[in-house]
Amino acid sequence: MQKKSLGQHWLTDPQVLEAIAEYGEIEKHDTVLEIGPGLGTLTEKLLQQAGHVIAVEIDRDLAGNLSKKQADNLMVVQGDVLKFDLTQLPVGYKVVANIPYYLTSNLIKVLSESVNPPTIMVLLVQKEVAQRIAAHPGQMSILAVSAQLYHKTELGTVVPAEMFDPPPKVDSQVIILTKHSHPLFKDLDTKLFFKLVKAGFSTKRKKLISSLAGGLNLSKPQVNLMLENAKIDPNLRAQNLSLTDWHAIYIAFKGLL
Repeated sequence: MQKKSLGQHWLTDPQVLEAIAEYGEIEKHDTVLEIGPGLGTLTEKLLQQAGHVIAVEIDRDLAGNLSKKQADNLMVVQGDVLKFDLTQLPVGYKVVANIPYYLTSNLIKVLSESVNPPTIMVLLVQKEVAQRIAAHPGQMSILAVSAQLYHKTELGTVVPAEMFDPPPKVDSQVIILTKHSHPLFKDLDTKLFFKLVKAGFSTKRKKLISSLAGGLNLSKPQVNLMLENAKIDPNLRAQNLSLTDWHAIYIAFKGLL
């Protein structure tokens, strides 16, 4: 029985499940963290490829059923993945999961900012959200900046709503997030960086000079000087900026402090 509050939609198509697992490029020595395994259909594919699968399931009944599966390389944990201790996983673990839509932003944030982040995340999410994560300047959002600061992003296969039981109201798509081998920017104060980004996106459709002035409690002449130093047009909007642009503004902002 599905629980709507947990966003449960079962995917059972073997070819789609195989494709999701393949994006993780899983090898026999890998540990894979699966989030919200549900009925265990994707778990089956992961168990065939990985050395060890840790399946974190918040639903007590589903976790109980999955625990009965006869597999030496499976560990089932009943609980909330956002409270799961990622430091207990081996360095270099991978995440492959069909996750509830409501979990996407929070989960990417928690995994990305962990002291022990995964090397790759293969997530089946709402199609529109997958495309927002992989967006280019012109269509950027806080979610895109957050994901792309830590990862190379790539879109995978689209999974139509009718392939789920029960069908969700929208289509899904795989997003592949591969951790950058080196940080994009040296000595980045992420708290300050995201304070700036959030200010920039705080008022939709407003020009950068207005958004930053309001969001950072600065005067427009101060913001204008900051953007001039960063060589950024004050008439642009936040969605037009690349990560390199945001970093230039961050450097200029630090100069004001």
